[in-house]
Amino acid sequence: MCPGSFDPVTNGHLDVIERASRLYDELVVAVLVNDKKHGMFTVAERIELITMTTADCGNVVVDSFAGLLVDYCRAHQIDTVLKGLRATSDFDYELQMAQMNRELAGVETVFLPTNPEHSYLSSSLVKEVARFGGDVSRFVPADVHARLSEKVATRGD
Repeated sequence: MCPGSFDPVTNGHLDVIERASRLYDELVVAVLVNDKKHGMFTVAERIELITMTTADCGNVVVDSFAGLLVDYCRAHQIDTVLKGLRATSDFDYELQMAQMNRELAGVETVFLPTNPEHSYLSSSLVKEVARFGGDVSRFVPADVHARLSEKVATRGD
């Protein structure tokens, strides 16, 4: 399982997802539902975009979850979480989460370093640049770029 917000999915996310899909028979990409955060894209839109952009992988299943990751893992008999790491700052946070998930439910975490060409990318940064009219087309898949451009134009932010 590869969890995240994916608001929106970036080329960095896709790099990790595509590489991880080659390591496992099936990879669940799960979008976190967080009612306290108002994302640019709805959960349904994120699922649609991830499904479109990972269609070539063949073994990627896209879903969503709310609450604890380990509860989703238990319910779906998933014993491994895969997390992409951009920098050591990601590792510090993700290591604590990995240890908690292992303690709570015996769920192991595998860390996969992001390709260095995508190591600076984050959904938040992509959205911010797009809101200010910057060209983010090289940071996200073409379908995501089109939808992001629509969102920015209609929201006025």
